[in-house]
Amino acid sequence: MIQRAVEAAGISTVSITLDDSITKRVKPPRALRVPYGFGYPLGEPNNHELQHAIISEALELLTDNAPPPILKCSIYI
Repeated sequence: MIQRAVEAAGISTVSITLDDSITKRVKPPRALRVPYGFGYPLGEPNNHELQHAIISEALELLTDNAPPPILKCSIYI
């Protein structure tokens, strides 16, 4: 997976995922699970407040000094 190669080069990454079963098999360094369908990883179109909240939460995974979580679930319904 590209995310692992980028991490190996010293650049932290985070994924936004829609299917935790696939994400658990791939095991990216960091992933934020959102409850939306394929094609809408940031929720409904034109909902800027929701989209900003999701992106902010994903970026927070990069600032935590703890070992990176494989999967963090987010509730935005």
